Amino acid sequence: MDPEAQENHLKAYGITYFALENQIKAQWLLNYRGGSFLFEAEESLERECKIRGVSFEILTDNDAKSILDEISSPSKNMESVILEKAPKIAVYSPKGNKPWDDAVTMALTYAEIPYETIYDTEVLNDALILYDWLHLHHEDFTGQYGKFYRAYRTAPWYIEDKKNAETLASNLGYDKVSNEKLAVALKIRDYVVGGGFMFAMCSATDSFDIALAAEYTDIAEPMFDGDPSDPGYQSKLEFDNTFAFTDFILERSPMVYEFSSIDMTSKRAVPMEKDYFTLMDYSAKWDVIPTMLTQNHTRLVKGFMGQTTAYNPENIKANVLVMGENKVNGEARYIHGVKGKGFFTFYGGHDPEDYQHRVGDPKTELELHPNSPGYRLILNNVLFPAAKKKKKKT
Repeated sequence: MDPEAQENHLKAYGITYFALENQIKAQWLLNYRGGSFLFEAEESLERECKIRGVSFEILTDNDAKSILDEISSPSKNMESVILEKAPKIAVYSPKGNKPWDDAVTMALTYAEIPYETIYDTEVLNDALILYDWLHLHHEDFTGQYGKFYRAYRTAPWYIEDKKNAETLASNLGYDKVSNEKLAVALKIRDYVVGGGFMFAMCSATDSFDIALAAEYTDIAEPMFDGDPSDPGYQSKLEFDNTFAFTDFILERSPMVYEFSSIDMTSKRAVPMEKDYFTLMDYSAKWDVIPTMLTQNHTRLVKGFMGQTTAYNPENIKANVLVMGENKVNGEARYIHGVKGKGFFTFYGGHDPEDYQHRVGDPKTELELHPNSPGYRLILNNVLFPAAKKKKKKT
């Protein structure tokens, strides 16, 4: 998985998933040649690599032992992690949503990793217990329809989406969308606390935490839910309920395309050609989890925009790990934390290979970006539940 030897980094994750599905022994060699994968030799695996265009090398038993001995050396910042099973993957996304509207579904499809799409009905009926890994599509869990009101309130697609959301909420027994989305957020919270892994990008990250903080407070204005917001709702937020963010200030105006002070989009002063973020280095033997989640063939990753592009460090809880940051702009791009028995990762931005994705833009063709470092971070998270967990030592 190093930069020179691997022709298709993204599909290599699909090969690893294929191996796990077929009970082929697999190990993730952290920090060894870009985070390579080591498998028991099988003809079916070699055939799949050739079909999918994934670069591989055949090793003798002695070669493999030599590599593992090198990795196990205390002087090497490397570790070998056993991958045990193919995780069952769910993508939380509206029915009828196009796969290219979301970077994770594009990554899974391109890497040929199977997933199932679920939405509010399934979540509220406790379907999450069937899955090891959950991705949240770019959802607005606050019931404010993505804060698209100013620019798109007369657009047919906005009117139709709002109508569909209201119908779904009513059919599920809720008087308004904000209450129904809160119920969904609480179910997802319980899923993570119980041991699930949640991965979210863009507006699904901050809107999720905002919904949890406003569990007992109405923060939606009348054009969103038909009744006024609670007076002084900012002071009523409960930050103890959130996963990653604290002490944020909500954006009150429905005419502003922003949820809160968490997001750094409007505060950014970095040109596209200089927009990169750096992945942190961790001790592979001591901090296995963040090491897995930051495996890449480069430590410097191209930045990209979204409704929620990056996170204000002042609003990140002290127990949340910042795994990627833009130091020049003073922002966190990629963060991870523990909630109860489970884990969550938040990744700012919409599409790692579409710098400023807008409504109606053409889809990204991953065939043109088979070695994308930004997309590798997504796929690291997909494989994370497959790893045999080692207790964190720090």
